[in-house]
Amino acid sequence: MTAVLGINAVFHDSAAALIIDGETVAAVEEERLSRRKHGKPPVAFATWELPELAAAWCLREAGLEPADLDAVAYSYDPGLATGEGLTEDPWDWLRTRFAERAPQFLAAALPGLDPGKVRFVPHHLAHAASAYHGAGFDSCAVLVLDGRGERTSHLAGHRRDGRFRPLAAQALPHSLGLLYEELTAHLGFRRSSDEYKVMAMASYGRPAMLERIRELVSADGAGGFRTLPVDWEELAPRLAAGGEDWTQRHADLAASVQRRVEEVLLELCDWLHEQTGETRLAMAGGVALNCVANSRLARETAFEQIWVQPAAGDSGTALGAATHLSEELGAAPAPLQSAALGRGWSDEEIEARLRSAAVPFERCDDVAAAVAERLAANGVVAWYQGRSEWGPRALGHRSLLADPRDPENLERLNEIKGREQFRPVAPMVLERRAAELFSGPFPSPYMLFTHEVDERWADQIPAAVHVDGTARIQTVDPSVEPLVGRMLDEFERRTGVPVVINTSLNTAGRPMVDDPRDALECFGSAPVDLLAIGSFLVSRERLFSTADGRLDGAVPAGVA
Repeated sequence: MTAVLGINAVFHDSAAALIIDGETVAAVEEERLSRRKHGKPPVAFATWELPELAAAWCLREAGLEPADLDAVAYSYDPGLATGEGLTEDPWDWLRTRFAERAPQFLAAALPGLDPGKVRFVPHHLAHAASAYHGAGFDSCAVLVLDGRGERTSHLAGHRRDGRFRPLAAQALPHSLGLLYEELTAHLGFRRSSDEYKVMAMASYGRPAMLERIRELVSADGAGGFRTLPVDWEELAPRLAAGGEDWTQRHADLAASVQRRVEEVLLELCDWLHEQTGETRLAMAGGVALNCVANSRLARETAFEQIWVQPAAGDSGTALGAATHLSEELGAAPAPLQSAALGRGWSDEEIEARLRSAAVPFERCDDVAAAVAERLAANGVVAWYQGRSEWGPRALGHRSLLADPRDPENLERLNEIKGREQFRPVAPMVLERRAAELFSGPFPSPYMLFTHEVDERWADQIPAAVHVDGTARIQTVDPSVEPLVGRMLDEFERRTGVPVVINTSLNTAGRPMVDDPRDALECFGSAPVDLLAIGSFLVSRERLFSTADGRLDGAVPAGVA
């Protein structure tokens, strides 16, 4: 047996992943267990904090002790993080010092671990490995873009014959990811966290400032790029925290930066294709979560197939570092088949939690049909099934679902979650039906591309359509997701519409729910009509029904 534990801990989105004989058996972000968004703040002072809960759970899931591990892969190499070419962060030295001591910190967190088994894997190599191993291509071009690694913000390369050959890397301080982070902060959102909000806002704007941004951000023709400092205040006034008072000028700024990032990515991909001759591209890094840009790459580059790692941000480096070392140790990593790699709960465990919470519930023989029935009646359903998702997208395991036919359901879901009204929700559709309603890259199981909505369907699913006429869809393969597939079939049988809208099961500022207790807390605090948790249903009507003015939800009730 070859067992490798991967750890991401340096910047943000702390996570752990476990590979045994090349198979990914567990992967989870620390935030899901600690209930602390992103696991920790993205500052040098927090580098010492490890994903202790995530690492311990991964080992328990496999029945291993720390001493059983062949290696621990830490997705950052402090030996590469010195010298010229870094950012102006005055605390970089502290980040490096903490990272150097990671073996000792890990040995303290995981008693029995030999610190000599901890090996440093360069940050962008970990991103790259997560992409080319996860995609499972025999050969492919590889592109990594994020805020920063040790000394770079980008890595382009070629995977062939079981080897990865780097072709280009962009030295700091030039960074498309940091550029987008700076804009995120200027617009009143949290950097290294809320960049997806800027992408959504961009759809409401025009690239009116594009020429100015082009003067500052450009590809260099050799596989790299330049990002010069931007005077954001000159382009639009800084917004207060929360970004609530945004104007058309702010949307235009977001649209201008979004468009320029897309243009530079197109140039980088054209160069990479020329260098490799490949028709397939594997991507990772935080910038690869920009589904609007990904869709342009799919439409406008010579790459015929693009695969994006579902946990493309820094959490994914835990998995990539582990697959990299697993391959070095002789256990070839298997392709990623599903993002359902986190914690799961049996019906017996869920029932015990429901009884402990003293809520009325019923056991249901056909959860998919019951949920479809409630959705068809325009109810909102909290859907908690199977193992939790790896990555930032709700993919039918920890989701809020609603009927796409009612245009008010977009506002309704955003109100439930307490988030900005300019943000879209995502339609789920059976993979075999997707091309009838949408145009774009198929399949799209991880919700990492945008698709044009067919005009014949746009009026039938208005809650699923973003202001620009697109939708960030999730295609569902029933052989991989049988329960979600049945729910979609049942909903179409009742409504004639093969789409349900989906957003993550959480409220603003909180991690996606993980434990059944998290699901009950979220359900109890938000106007959701039904919680479908395992084989059980909890109805808001029943939970908060009154007879003589008293809640009867305080009395546990189970119906077999």
